[in-house]
Amino acid sequence: MPEVFISLFIFATLKSLLTFIAFNYPGTLFYLMSPLEIEIAAKIIIAAVVGMLIGLEREIRRKPAGMRTHALVCIGATLFTILSFSFTGGSVDTSRIAAGIVTGIGFLGAGVIFRAEDKVKGITTAAELWVLAAIGVAIGVGMYFAAAVSTIVVLVMLWPAKILERKVVRR
Repeated sequence: MPEVFISLFIFATLKSLLTFIAFNYPGTLFYLMSPLEIEIAAKIIIAAVVGMLIGLEREIRRKPAGMRTHALVCIGATLFTILSFSFTGGSVDTSRIAAGIVTGIGFLGAGVIFRAEDKVKGITTAAELWVLAAIGVAIGVGMYFAAAVSTIVVLVMLWPAKILERKVVRR
């Protein structure tokens, strides 16, 4: 599972790398960005990478939602979360954005679930999208450790746990 180590490395260094580039290499796009813009760019890039890592398993198994869908869900959740903190005022409740994300992902997940013959398919993909949206929210608020641990747990549930499930429960 080298993807896990790659994602941890990305969580640990991407923001520092972008900041280093911004202040040491004039002429790059990052040089023109403020520290806040660098942080936003780092969060969006991290969300895309995490979404693609988790979506890779679904892509390999030819499931309804693949890498691009997962990356877009994670980026969307991250961006909505970032935007929710840009609203100011006494009557602004930023948690309402997170509630909207959960509702939207519920509809998206329902679209992934379908019935084929006597089996219901797509439940794991729908649950995965739901967790991925939560990871995106965690990235958006800067809770990188929670996002990294959740990503690792999801990857373990999708690969090694699937092998164990096949051995224990013969279907």
